[in-house]
Amino acid sequence: MNQRRSFLKTSLALASVAGMPALAKAAQAVPGERTLRLYNTHTGETVKSVFWADGQFVPDALQDLNKVLRDHRNNKIAPIDPQLLVLLNEVSGKFGDNPLIHVISGYRSPESNAKLHANSSGVAKHSMHMDGKAIDIRLPGKDLAQLRKAAMSMHGGGVGFYPDSQFVHMDTGRVRYW
Repeated sequence: MNQRRSFLKTSLALASVAGMPALAKAAQAVPGERTLRLYNTHTGETVKSVFWADGQFVPDALQDLNKVLRDHRNNKIAPIDPQLLVLLNEVSGKFGDNPLIHVISGYRSPESNAKLHANSSGVAKHSMHMDGKAIDIRLPGKDLAQLRKAAMSMHGGGVGFYPDSQFVHMDTGRVRYW
């Protein structure tokens, strides 16, 4: 347990020195818990996880979320940006207490991204999905345009609107909308 806490404290210290955006800093200052409920539309897996408690990220919960958000095409797992999880929690919170979030795409391996990019003009060659910094979601029973509006209101990164495919893209890159 001490080793995990030491790792976490070091990670948080490095992140703050590296200029962690205000959203993640705000999460550090807020007492209590942050929970996500995810359903992976490709694997059928669900997870409900408290990923933030007692003023810090919960390493085991982050691992559980990384697994559910893995590349379903080849089962490759990569770390998801904790800032993205905080952003996702904030946006979903605008729709109630822990709504079930349908995940269309989380992490995407470079191999999968290259194949998707070759077959679609809608997939960026250097997608932030490959860095664990992007997610494509929908909230069942909620208006997709309202989800987009909620994501944009956070100013936490990029927001893409794909009504024909029924999802909103969110990432922790620079603020931009499409």
